[in-house]
Amino acid sequence: IRRELVVLHASMQIVVHKDGPRGNHFRRAGPRQRVYFEPDEVHACIVTCGGLCPGLNTVIREIVCGLSDMYGVTKILGIQGGYRGFYARNTIDLTPKSVNDIHKRGGTILGSSRGGHDTMKIVDSIQYRGINQVYVIGGDGSQRGAGVIFEEVRKRGLKVAVAGIPKTIDNDIPVIDKSFGFDSAVEEAQRAINAAHVEAGSADNGIGLVKLMGRYSGFIAHYATLASRDVDCCLIPESPFYLEGEGGLFKYIEKRLKENGHMVIVVAEGAGQKLIAENMKEMGQDASGNALLLDVGLWLSQKINEHFKKNKTTINLKYIDPTYMIRAIPSNASDNVYCTLLAHSVVHGAMAGYTGFTVGQVNGRHCYIPFYRITEKQNKVSITDRMWARLLSSTNQPSFLSKQDVDDAKVEDERTAKLLDGSPSNPKVEDKVASSNSNGVK
Repeated sequence: IRRELVVLHASMQIVVHKDGPRGNHFRRAGPRQRVYFEPDEVHACIVTCGGLCPGLNTVIREIVCGLSDMYGVTKILGIQGGYRGFYARNTIDLTPKSVNDIHKRGGTILGSSRGGHDTMKIVDSIQYRGINQVYVIGGDGSQRGAGVIFEEVRKRGLKVAVAGIPKTIDNDIPVIDKSFGFDSAVEEAQRAINAAHVEAGSADNGIGLVKLMGRYSGFIAHYATLASRDVDCCLIPESPFYLEGEGGLFKYIEKRLKENGHMVIVVAEGAGQKLIAENMKEMGQDASGNALLLDVGLWLSQKINEHFKKNKTTINLKYIDPTYMIRAIPSNASDNVYCTLLAHSVVHGAMAGYTGFTVGQVNGRHCYIPFYRITEKQNKVSITDRMWARLLSSTNQPSFLSKQDVDDAKVEDERTAKLLDGSPSNPKVEDKVASSNSNGVK
């Protein structure tokens, strides 16, 4: 039995993430020979935060079944309604029987919400209930919140393991290879793209416009476009575009309609925000701190219609927004397997006494990553790499980029590599780790 909780930091050289000359090193996930918690002393809780994503129920199910079947844990609570469920006292008991079939359903049986993070109230609730393992399933904001809970737990000297499972349908969490639910989202997006293609191909000068998720990162639009091969233009936040003039979007649409008689456009929700900024009032933020955006799909539909009406050309434009249909589906087979591996990995880590970590796949291997490493920045599509070049080859769209745009993208890629390779951007955490090591915590 381990006698001390182990605080993870990025110097444990097991899994290498080579984004620079030195790379980063993380401890491999998996079962350990020694455990910190006696199974009959474990009182675990699970909370889901933020937006919906395919696979949430699968992760919940596998954490419960992993704790029960692999370690014999019997006391597992589900915190309902996100972080505020801790102090609103909304909980349900979770058993392998009660979660047996939930992976076949979309959403989360625990419910979710944005915001509601009150660190003191949450840790007070954890202490009052006698919880000693906390599993947080959520995006970068939720993982940041889990990191704050971990710091407060450690400040109070509580023997509580705080662990996370990163969740973002946009695949915008850095360091890890991909997020669970992403494959399911790309697969479901094909249905919307296929519908747009049928609609566009069945009308003279038909245009099918599909808006997909991607507030700051265009991975879903990118991969759905590559998978479909029916898309003529893909617009994402990372790649600026313009409407008017030679090489602009309108000229390209005119060209495709003249050649093929129809076309399909996929746009990520965060694309073109600079273009619509002058038409956009201050929208504020949601409860998670994300900027509220106007609907780029409706805006782009209006601009395309206005352009062709001005040129006295008749078009038939159909706009499809499948956002909430995609978020609400159950995970596919590939994501179900991935969710299982993530859930089992996080259970092994918490039972071994690791704390202050999230679990993820890095270079194909599951490992334990300190919270601050996945909240430093956002993962974005690199418009200077081969995958984006493959998309341009598939759609035959112009790059819409000036030389300055390309140079800026290269600078950003280099900055990201240095950030991931160098010392952490949260030196206070590293200092606390060092000081805790000197006090006998491994």
